[in-house]
Amino acid sequence: MSPQTILVIDDDESLRDTIGLMLENEGFRPILVGDGTAGLEQAYAVKPHLILVDLRMPGLNGMEVCKRLRASGSNIPVIVLSALGDEIDKVLLLEIGADDYMVKPFGTRELLARIRAVLRRSAADSARALTFADVEVDLEQRVVRRSMEEVRLTRAEFNLLAFFLQNPGRALSRDVLLNSVWGYESFPNTRTVDAHVVRLRQKLEPDPETPRHFLTMHGVGYRFLP
Repeated sequence: MSPQTILVIDDDESLRDTIGLMLENEGFRPILVGDGTAGLEQAYAVKPHLILVDLRMPGLNGMEVCKRLRASGSNIPVIVLSALGDEIDKVLLLEIGADDYMVKPFGTRELLARIRAVLRRSAADSARALTFADVEVDLEQRVVRRSMEEVRLTRAEFNLLAFFLQNPGRALSRDVLLNSVWGYESFPNTRTVDAHVVRLRQKLEPDPETPRHFLTMHGVGYRFLP
């Protein structure tokens, strides 16, 4: 799978570079731009998976970038970055089509968690129903059927299943699964992941004892094969 592209539009060069480096280390492909006009051009040309845009920039600011993107019919997710003192109207931001906002200064882990959450929501929106073997998963209605019979999953089981479905074939460490499914704030331990994988196998594998879809990768974590 090719890495997800994230466009960073910010006139603060050092912050831009810091975010770019962090994204690269996390396996994303960052594109760094210093002003809104160039940022919009990149957004249309590259169609990134997500845009981080500074609220206050000379020339075309973050609000305008967001408005023009949405007016053009683009639904690329946008996270707006704003300085602490900015009078930020959260309702207005969401109305013009921003998906989330972060107030500077912020920790990189928090920014990453927000990025992953927004990407997850947009991935879920773009792929409504996914299937493997005799299982059909409707991501919008959060319904799982096996051989046409509905299977009851807890919220966490469903979120874990959805994440597996959106990352087929990838080796996923327990930490990545914890971070992406449970969110970094709640941080249960990695045994939580193991217990939930076991339950998914019991509910969805033809033979839970010899899994064909939810595979253990020793020393790494898990891998989902559709």
